[in-house]
Amino acid sequence: MSTAAKTNTNGINGIVKQAQKMQQQIARVQDQMNEKEIEATSGGGAVLAAVNGKQEVVRLEISPELLKSEDATTVSELVMAAVNLAMENSREMIQSEVNRITGGLNIPGLF
Repeated sequence: MSTAAKTNTNGINGIVKQAQKMQQQIARVQDQMNEKEIEATSGGGAVLAAVNGKQEVVRLEISPELLKSEDATTVSELVMAAVNLAMENSREMIQSEVNRITGGLNIPGLF
């Protein structure tokens, strides 16, 4: 094998090892993010939604006063707003952690 071919092979092996290391780091981040709760509120705090890193709603709190004073449509809109904001915040947190690992490199299929 020529020197150029060996150098090219070593370069490819280095890239593969680096990619594997990055993949392991991202898997660890995913596990960590799955344990975190991200909260968001709407209606001045009358509705609180919390989601985890798996994008699952893990907690939803609605103020009893809101339920007494508002119609079902308003309550539904406030719940949707809080849940959607919590989901968005969760995605942003995960993306931020992945960017920290990848240096902002956009790798298709990660998230």
